[in-house]
Amino acid sequence: MRRRSLAILCATAVALTTTAACGSSSSGKSGDTGGKSGGGAAAALDPNTKVSITVGCQPPKSSAVLRTEWNNDVIAFQKLHPNITIVSKDAFPCDVPATFTAKLAGGQMENAFYVYLTDAKNVIANGQAADITKYVGLLKNYANIQPQLMNVFKDGDKVYGLPRTNYSMGLLYSRKLFQQAGLDPAKPPTTWQEVQADAKKIAALGNGIVGYADYSASNQGGWHFTTEMYSQGGDVVSPDGKKAAFNSPQGKAVLQNLQQMRWTDNSMGTKQLLQISDVQPMMATGKLGMYVSAPDNVPTIVSQFQGKYPDYGLAPLPGQQGTLIGGDGYMFNPKSTPDQIKAGIMWLEFENLTPGKGQFDWAQKKIDKQPVGLPQPNIFTGAPAAEELQIRTANANMPVANYKPFADGDPSLKYRLEPPQAQQIYAVMDGVVSAVLTNKNANIDTLLSQAETKVNGILANAN
Repeated sequence: MRRRSLAILCATAVALTTTAACGSSSSGKSGDTGGKSGGGAAAALDPNTKVSITVGCQPPKSSAVLRTEWNNDVIAFQKLHPNITIVSKDAFPCDVPATFTAKLAGGQMENAFYVYLTDAKNVIANGQAADITKYVGLLKNYANIQPQLMNVFKDGDKVYGLPRTNYSMGLLYSRKLFQQAGLDPAKPPTTWQEVQADAKKIAALGNGIVGYADYSASNQGGWHFTTEMYSQGGDVVSPDGKKAAFNSPQGKAVLQNLQQMRWTDNSMGTKQLLQISDVQPMMATGKLGMYVSAPDNVPTIVSQFQGKYPDYGLAPLPGQQGTLIGGDGYMFNPKSTPDQIKAGIMWLEFENLTPGKGQFDWAQKKIDKQPVGLPQPNIFTGAPAAEELQIRTANANMPVANYKPFADGDPSLKYRLEPPQAQQIYAVMDGVVSAVLTNKNANIDTLLSQAETKVNGILANAN
């Protein structure tokens, strides 16, 4: 969800400016042709060639610890590569949807500019990012970046960007309430039928405890409906993006499950039209058993609502046929010179794609009292993944074992991005989900049919 990415993911670091410095020149010539592929792999940057690059996403001054870590990383990188100057840009928030496209069209992005995963394909289609195919061989761990993440930045065999962070949705649950309800916190539910059964047992504890909660307002209900559709192998829109696809057996199953938990089992409580700001304090105060969530909710529950890390567990999304993902990465301004692209890739490797350094410098983050131990970002496969996990676990300041069910989930699980026109679709589906949760006699078939008509109109106007 774009709003979620902005409010939660981007709170960690991000900046995007209207600087026109993207075309700043380097003093050497590599002989490569900017964003054009072909001609084989590029040679490494000549260490005698001085290069200056602008980079977005420096954490804002309001995030003092993160900004200090970034600045220290820049210093360490430039000490290793004294020929490269990093010019950090710290406008916040990193990506303002209303102006992002205009900045791209005006060529006002940094040499290495920040982008949501959901925007990458449009950037590529519009020719607004440099083709970096010939340069990615300079990355030591390129072959071990999660293929499903790299696919976001590809068009065929051509590469146009690199991931920075990612999140995927799972099931956050109260280990404490599981124990009290006679459930095994080491064996969270793996199907929606099991979620329903466990939620009923948790709600039976009484004292205002809710077994399962879901969002149904501020576009968040549509966002979770999409997530739950993916978990059952369903689609929200057709593969070509031209028609709604949720009026289906999977869509009906999602809503029937919510309807049964709300009205038959009474395991969802009476208060509805919930948002993330409602659900997190419920979990923190021991009044909620489960809800669909990304891992980053855990430190928020602890830091903002005084929850306790040992009380929470994280499991894969029930159904396990797919999950919604989000996150961000970097792409390159097409005006960048070949040497600037090489320098930028070197910086991104140092800051974002090396276990033990930059965003994965878990030892430093532990010293800085940041949360260490969450199973995301999950960027790597193979040896780098094992190395990153070892460093993270060694420096963890939260119970890593509580997230083992999530971390050990099926590696072949299908990652799914948000649908096109996501926010408009989510607004429509908010109405569907909220109707099911607030009206005992809501007709699911009618709701889906009416929503299908509305979404088809949205997609037709967009196309």
